[in-house]
Amino acid sequence: MIEALTLFISTFTTLLAIVNPLETLPIFLTLLEGSGDETHRQVAGRSCLYATLLMFFFLIFGAVILRLFGVPLSMVRVVGGIILTRIGFDLFSASGQSVPLVASGKVEKGDEIAFVPLAMPIMVGPGAIATILGMTSLVRHSGAVILSFLAISAAILATTLTSYLCLAYARRLLARIGQKGIDAATRIVGFFLATVGMGLIFHGVVEALRDYGLIVAN
Repeated sequence: MIEALTLFISTFTTLLAIVNPLETLPIFLTLLEGSGDETHRQVAGRSCLYATLLMFFFLIFGAVILRLFGVPLSMVRVVGGIILTRIGFDLFSASGQSVPLVASGKVEKGDEIAFVPLAMPIMVGPGAIATILGMTSLVRHSGAVILSFLAISAAILATTLTSYLCLAYARRLLARIGQKGIDAATRIVGFFLATVGMGLIFHGVVEALRDYGLIVAN
């Protein structure tokens, strides 16, 4: 039970740091400029629903696809760690946007933006996919596989629910926090992501060395 709780907290905090709904607020408001609060809630709900389905797809089928191509999960952890570390450094240094740029023009009301670009690639990008696959690689070492998958699933739902609340009330949050507050939070998140990424790289390398018999497990 304690292991599942630890897995939930680790997955939730990492996914929330990657999705970073606070940094998505300006883009969300720009895309829906001129729309009312009801439209904001509807688009936020659809985008978070799509993001949830995408995350569960990679949770269920990601490891299976990798096994079909013969990719060991230890390598997934290494690559996922590299991606997270790079995103973390970018966020911490504030050298550029961590989310993809969108067209500068206004989005017309008839355009569907809930899936692209909000759900993918802004919410579910390489970092989120790498996190889900990396956390899934830990499950095979767990004595309670079902409980571990439930912990990851709960973390995904908690992340998208938090993201929905942030997007649905984007105007109020942005007015209270301000751009400087978002920048400060982004740097803190970047430092956290970089440390998580380095941890995944370290454990992935150790696991790979054990798999190839280069070191002996204790």
